[in-house]
Amino acid sequence: MSSSRRSFLVAAGLASAGVAWPRGLRASPDHRLPAAERPPVTATSAAALISGSRLLADEALAGQALEIARKAGASYADVRLVLWQRDRVSVRDDHVSGVGASEEYGIGVRVLADGAWGFAATSTLDRKAIARIAQEAVAIARRNARLIRSPIELVATPAVQGAWVSPFEIDPFAVPLQEKAELLLAAARAAMTVPGIRHVSASALAVREEKLLLTSEGSRIHQVLFRVMPSFTATAVDRRRGRFASRDHEAPPMLAGWEHVRAAALVESAPTIAMEALQKLYAAPVEPGQKTVILAPSNLWLTIHESIGHSTELDRALGMEANFAGTSFIAPDQAGKLKIGGERINFFADRTQAGGLATTGWDDEAVPGQRWALVREGTLVGWQTTRELAGKIGEAESRGCLYADSYASVAFPRMPNVSLMPGPEGYTTEDLINATDDGILISGRGSWSIDQQRYNFQFGGQFFWEIKKGRLTRPLRDVAYQANTIDFWRSCDMLGGEGTYQLGGSFSDGKGEPSQSNAVSHGCPPARFVVNVLNTGGDK
Repeated sequence: MSSSRRSFLVAAGLASAGVAWPRGLRASPDHRLPAAERPPVTATSAAALISGSRLLADEALAGQALEIARKAGASYADVRLVLWQRDRVSVRDDHVSGVGASEEYGIGVRVLADGAWGFAATSTLDRKAIARIAQEAVAIARRNARLIRSPIELVATPAVQGAWVSPFEIDPFAVPLQEKAELLLAAARAAMTVPGIRHVSASALAVREEKLLLTSEGSRIHQVLFRVMPSFTATAVDRRRGRFASRDHEAPPMLAGWEHVRAAALVESAPTIAMEALQKLYAAPVEPGQKTVILAPSNLWLTIHESIGHSTELDRALGMEANFAGTSFIAPDQAGKLKIGGERINFFADRTQAGGLATTGWDDEAVPGQRWALVREGTLVGWQTTRELAGKIGEAESRGCLYADSYASVAFPRMPNVSLMPGPEGYTTEDLINATDDGILISGRGSWSIDQQRYNFQFGGQFFWEIKKGRLTRPLRDVAYQANTIDFWRSCDMLGGEGTYQLGGSFSDGKGEPSQSNAVSHGCPPARFVVNVLNTGGDK
């Protein structure tokens, strides 16, 4: 079943169950998921999650908070009831090393008063606490109004009412702890049978995010999202030489249920991961210099995140945000002018992408999930915006990029899924290798560093193959590549086709002060570049 067909069934099922499907929410038909295709959440289970939600018992309090904020002088207000649940199991070698479960629940009130923002939150759900935070948010806004140069204005968005449950087959919180631990231990045992493997670690993290949003403009949005992250690492040790090397499984985190963890085939993949750890341990050191590299999707997604994802956040380009990732080398008025890459380079931002960690029905100010171009044929054409940011560049609608990671966090601009489109030629990874006379194939996420304007960077990887005359010859080690954003994307001369496209991503994209963490995915095909390759090991 195709991902587009699967999403259609989800939409139809939820609609028949009385659960609204937001405008524009769809899977992109020209991009496949790396996860195994499985039946989606049924209409019955989706409706049960919404109708049986514990948040409904506190909806009246949320409505009261809106009313109190309006009476206190807010020109706009939104209230979020948010429930987070997290579940993690970890193993080390032959034993369970950690089990964790956590939950947080509360309410946050954001208001616009006298042209400035105010925010307050509480985990105490009673009338007295609700009244206090609503009034406090307005008071904070009025104090902030004395400090701002010009009043904040929001672009319009239609009032909407609806609900959305992210597609899943198996609720990860319904899977017994013992079953999760046994799966991870079985994978560890399979890797430890390979001679030379000294340590194995594996884990499975599941999160459930549920939120009910009410706005003073009449919107009411109820959403439930499941995300899972399997991980597995095998470590080989050469005691005589005092060396070790680790190899990670490249299964990405995903907006999905426990079926994604099963589809990662940790047990079946463990011996291969272990053998590759040994290959890394005894691999030849790379010869540094300018080289052609082919970057697998499991490596390239992080370069996309750092060089394109952060640099097209409009608040960074405007100088309104600099925490964690700095600002941006791109100026706001360069849209339509700046050539980031050649004509084959097309980036899109997408809050609707099937499996994407940042996919949602609506953002945290009731703007529907959507897809739009950031770079078209190498030229910057778009930005990541919110209702506040859109007007600053003359746009009439928000792109739906507002998000908060907790009821206690103020919502602010966060990155959507940002992805590189495949090439039209339909090349496979093998085609890229066959066309390369002298180069390196790099896969997996490694260490990285990038400057505060998202321009000069250096990235490592997990596994490295030398390419000679169109063939993989031997593993290499101690490889990193160095470039700047413009030169890097302009040097791209081959892209994999639609069938090579995969999602990668992270559960923890940090931003803000106090810091918040956003989950985000980036899809891409394998791609070929010219970069400066470094030897990070210091030997030859």
